Amino acid sequence: MQRGMSANAPILGAIAVVAQDDHVILVQRGKEPRKGCWGFPGGHVELGETALDAAVRELQEETGVVATPRSYLTNIDVILRDEQDQVTRHYMLAAVLCDYVSGTPIAADDAADARWVSAEDLHAPELQLLDQVAELAVLACDLRRAST
Repeated sequence: MQRGMSANAPILGAIAVVAQDDHVILVQRGKEPRKGCWGFPGGHVELGETALDAAVRELQEETGVVATPRSYLTNIDVILRDEQDQVTRHYMLAAVLCDYVSGTPIAADDAADARWVSAEDLHAPELQLLDQVAELAVLACDLRRAST
């Protein structure tokens, strides 16, 4: 392990934010943590891989959708705690705006479901969204509209 690194260090991940026609691709988590919740496709960044490349790789693995990375949107800290308020996991996620190329979202890998969701349906009670999903979706849709 490199100097200054620890086994308890945050884990780097990337999420793919694909927006088109005021819709975004979301997946329902099929595994813990947060099983059953909806968020953007994503996962761990592998050694030597950029977060941009990881986002589109994870998107394709989880949904079958092909996209190209456009730019970083923001970074998100996801800090999970136990009942005693002790940190159990800490993820640092790079949110990557991606341009849709092809494919229909179909749940694969560790996703239980995958679909296009309209910006107006993001607040539907049946969609239990992960933190900041609605805000990122609106930002991505606004950026897509501004660039067309």
